Amino acid sequence: MQEISTAFATPAAAPAWKRWLLFSPLARIAIFIALFMAGVMLAEHGLHAVGWGKGAPALQRGLAQFIGRSLPPLIAYLVLVKLIERRPMTELAPRKLLPHGLLGVFLGTVLFSTIVGILGLLGSYHITGFNPHAAWLPALLMVGLGAGIGEEIMFRGALFRIVEEGLGTWAALIVSALVFGFMHASNPGATVWSSMAIAIEAGLLFGMIYHLTRSLPLCMGLHAAWNFCQGTVYGIPVSGLPADGWLVSTRSGPDWLSGGVFGAEASVVALSLCSACTLALLIVAMRHDSIMPCAPWQRFRHWFRRC
Repeated sequence: MQEISTAFATPAAAPAWKRWLLFSPLARIAIFIALFMAGVMLAEHGLHAVGWGKGAPALQRGLAQFIGRSLPPLIAYLVLVKLIERRPMTELAPRKLLPHGLLGVFLGTVLFSTIVGILGLLGSYHITGFNPHAAWLPALLMVGLGAGIGEEIMFRGALFRIVEEGLGTWAALIVSALVFGFMHASNPGATVWSSMAIAIEAGLLFGMIYHLTRSLPLCMGLHAAWNFCQGTVYGIPVSGLPADGWLVSTRSGPDWLSGGVFGAEASVVALSLCSACTLALLIVAMRHDSIMPCAPWQRFRHWFRRC
């Protein structure tokens, strides 16, 4: 078996208290959450102070959502990596931002367009008009870039990576996917099915993409393009949120096919296609022997000390 490297390893000379209170996976996740929550509160107060609240124009609200969704997790992650882990942030290196981000945008566009194409062939997706005045820029800032940057830092950069370092790849995939899926449980029209669908189709897929590439910009670009295409290009609700799309569309058929009011993410088509992509990536990972194991009987010790 090849040697598997991780982004962070506890320094050999670190005293016991640092191993538990700073360097253990549980401690680092707690530190990230605390920094993130503090950043969210500061961002909310700052945006409210400048008048970028609910009554502001659409573009200002979009900018406010972009700042609120992306800046707190980014700053929290920078502090975690630079001050706690004290390592180069290779997963978010500047040289990767543009090429990997654009590749992610391309892949996300192709993936979601394929889902819509299949729904169309099955008679579930119907275009009824064109709306050239769709508010695309606020949507790009909020559900595109804001969600893509912020959520990928939280769920792949922090949660998946740190759990993988402590409990192995399988645990990281399961934990990060479930948390990611049920984070959407409070969205309009959400059900247990829609949350599980997002956990399986997106949580597992994004986790495997990060596992194989160690690139956050790639995940961010794919995530942003998925959301933007779904809402602004194809006019489908994004995780239950209303869409103002260039294409005015409707969906018909049973909810398990169309996705219902939650959107195409709750469709068996999205679930099947994304699961097939995840399975292909799993096969690649297993052939390259990159899956990080963690013996079940050692799981509690490894939660506090890297496998």
